[in-house]
Amino acid sequence: MTDILDDLQWRGLIAQHTDIDALREHLNAGPVTFYCGFDPTAASLHHGHLVQILLMRHLQLAGHKPLALVGGATGQIGDPRQSGERQLQPTEVVRGWADNLRNQISRFLDFEGPAAATMVNNLDWTEELSAIDLLRGIGKYFRVGTMLGKDIVARRLASDEGISYTEFSYQILQANDFLELHRRYGATLETGGNDQWGNMIGGVDLIRKVDGEVSHVLTTPIITKADGTKFGKSEGGAIWLDPTMMSPYAFYQFWLQVEDADVVRFLKIFTFLDRARIEELEVEVAERPHARAAQKALAAEVTKLVHGEEEFERVLGATNALWGGGDLRAIDADTLASATSDLPRATVKLGEATMVDALVETGLEKGRGAARRTIASGGAYLNNVKFEDAEAVFTADDVLAGHRLLIRKGRRNLAVIEFDD
Repeated sequence: MTDILDDLQWRGLIAQHTDIDALREHLNAGPVTFYCGFDPTAASLHHGHLVQILLMRHLQLAGHKPLALVGGATGQIGDPRQSGERQLQPTEVVRGWADNLRNQISRFLDFEGPAAATMVNNLDWTEELSAIDLLRGIGKYFRVGTMLGKDIVARRLASDEGISYTEFSYQILQANDFLELHRRYGATLETGGNDQWGNMIGGVDLIRKVDGEVSHVLTTPIITKADGTKFGKSEGGAIWLDPTMMSPYAFYQFWLQVEDADVVRFLKIFTFLDRARIEELEVEVAERPHARAAQKALAAEVTKLVHGEEEFERVLGATNALWGGGDLRAIDADTLASATSDLPRATVKLGEATMVDALVETGLEKGRGAARRTIASGGAYLNNVKFEDAEAVFTADDVLAGHRLLIRKGRRNLAVIEFDD
């Protein structure tokens, strides 16, 4: 079997690490217990967290044992951000978000078998710490100069806003998490995003100083596009994994729009496709980019991974129906609403409005004369069916799920008609 570090390196999933030779020897010596932390600073994980989960899954498939830590304690503080101080959320809100994250993470890892994953919460040991315990038992091992030198801390100190002691202390709590998991579960490796490198090294140092033992760190890169800009923003914000915060249809469409310059790299990072298949898709990008085979494979794999096979089939059906002339009546109301959310729309009265009204009201045509000519020439479609009677009004039989219908001018100009009750 391919060495796990070699495979992770090929996939672009390694940014920084402690002694790579020692880490390789450690991983090859037998099952390693490792952990990755997820703070509930929002109600859902996003695509950046997905990178960490996929790294965990790769390690688990190689026989290593994951500890998925949800930060019930650290989530109440939040690690320092470049953009300024976090707004502290009420404890009950953080608790609810932590439950959401546990449910999301649990779908990606195996919790049975020799490499069974374990869910942990750092509130279990952090809430037992008194201020004296924290200062005497942990704080004495940290040097303020080193803490001030951390990149994000230095940036915040140089900003107009500065940094509070609350966020400044976050690195101590994260280091203590590694120490606790080392003692409780034998964890010897922490994984995480590259922006957490300083905090993660703090845990390695703490374990060495307190217990005199060696541990390791492995970070993933911050995912950027080929032009150097950060990857992962849609018009609606972050690429959330929760279907109530980003619909499966919108999620699928986001991955479908990845640029040719990025798609092969993202196939390596965000899917479990093997090297041979990814190399085949790389040839497709080079020789037949118009077919967008790599983008379709990426969107399919990530959507199935996050939302499941059944939801992917529903989304694919909606995509084909919307743009390929399929059966729009087979699409459920939520998927149809998401699929048409960015289209021009108009509200009319059912039983009174005609296709002429619809074309003009939605802006697909500039006037009624032009609308009539489009209909007469066979260029108007109602729910993917050619519509030829300019005088016919829309009826309840035309209505799709969600009390709407879809009109089209030509091949690609779509709009939504909604009805005034």
